[in-house]
Amino acid sequence: MTALTAKVTEPAPPPPPDARAAKRRGIELTLLAGAVLISVLGHLYVGLAADGKSTRAPAAPYAAGLGGAALIAHLAVRLRAPYADPLLLPIAVLLNGLGLVLIQRLDLATPGAPGAGDQLRWSALGVVLFVLVLVLLRDHRTLQRYAYLSVTAALTLMLLPVFFPAVNGAHIWIRFAGLSFQPGEFAKILLALFFAAYLAANRTALALTGRRLFWKLRLLPGRVLGPILAIWLLSVGVLVLERDLGTSLLFFGLFVIMLFTATGRIGWIAIGLLLAALGAYAVGTLEPHVHSRVQDWMNPFASIERGDGPGQLAQSLFAFAAGGLLGAGLGHGQSFLIGFAAKSDFVLATAGEELGLVGLTAILLLYGLLVSRGFRAGLALRDPFGRLLATGLASIVALQVFVIAGGVTGLIPLTGMAMPFLAQGGSSVVTNWIIVALLVRLSDSARRPRPGPGPNPGSGPGPAPVPPQEGPA
Repeated sequence: MTALTAKVTEPAPPPPPDARAAKRRGIELTLLAGAVLISVLGHLYVGLAADGKSTRAPAAPYAAGLGGAALIAHLAVRLRAPYADPLLLPIAVLLNGLGLVLIQRLDLATPGAPGAGDQLRWSALGVVLFVLVLVLLRDHRTLQRYAYLSVTAALTLMLLPVFFPAVNGAHIWIRFAGLSFQPGEFAKILLALFFAAYLAANRTALALTGRRLFWKLRLLPGRVLGPILAIWLLSVGVLVLERDLGTSLLFFGLFVIMLFTATGRIGWIAIGLLLAALGAYAVGTLEPHVHSRVQDWMNPFASIERGDGPGQLAQSLFAFAAGGLLGAGLGHGQSFLIGFAAKSDFVLATAGEELGLVGLTAILLLYGLLVSRGFRAGLALRDPFGRLLATGLASIVALQVFVIAGGVTGLIPLTGMAMPFLAQGGSSVVTNWIIVALLVRLSDSARRPRPGPGPNPGSGPGPAPVPPQEGPA
């Protein structure tokens, strides 16, 4: 009698945490090399398209600057956040590199001081701050201690431009001693930090509801509704004082999204949309600068009918139409006719015309992937403050992309905000690198293995455990 025996194999044990971290960093380094290569090739192509030579857009300094910055950022992540998401840094480098290519392309077609060199220097400063955030911030929960300080600083930064001259009809710039920056860019990070701390500490009270009004909306207690109305009034006040539609939409939209995340009640979304619509209608009717933008949005071809030529929005729509499916090719479009705005929110029109629908979709997918990885880090975090902070930071990027892409395509009125990483602007690119650094730190905390039983769980590499902090009541 022959006995048939089955060979039982034990399942392979999972790789140790250090091996998983090393694999993630290897993936990150490979993707970074691809991101730098794509950007350098785009830079070379821009020079060739200009005059058949690459001398007008020399690639060696560009490649050294972008590649060196990417390598330094990678080493900082490898040493200080080894468990971080391997996609966050390569996406940021690729978007930053593509932005430098588009700005260089517009520099060659428009007179004036070149902007690509300045943008590369601002990007290098952003990477330096990226490294500093990872080195100095060992545990994201320590930020919860500075909630009230952050909101005080944010409000101060948002109000400062009111006392300086308007630029293009909006009070969003501070110009002093030959330098200029947008304080609102830094304020949005501070506001996200405060909202995360406030909502983490008060999410139970915010979830309380009273009598049902209709559908899923319920009457809120006054002590809960009061802060919400204060935030709404403040956002409308910013819009009135600074004539800045983009900052107001970002400010209020960020709070509503984080409020929904904290409570899980969809009624907050409906209330937020209603209040935003009421505020936008009132200010758009009464404030001349905002009213003119609304009129241009409703009829972008009115200036052509008057014989004044196409305005910026009309030129943007023409650029998208000329790009078609595959685009005219880098350096072969006419979007520079939009003027200075081609280097700000209308840089997306340049991408649409010269890279086509395919290239524009790829850029938007990169933004979508960056936002989704931020949300994923938030879902994996175990503390409410970290979850809300990751959601808020990812929402900042998502709201900016929506507002800008919607503005240049005629979906919503123009706002004048800068496209993250793509548009020219030192304040914007530095702020976005800080956001990516915080997301890297949060994703590292989310993926880091829990310390096992032992005499001193905090003695290993990485951030030492920090007891939960009390947020603002």
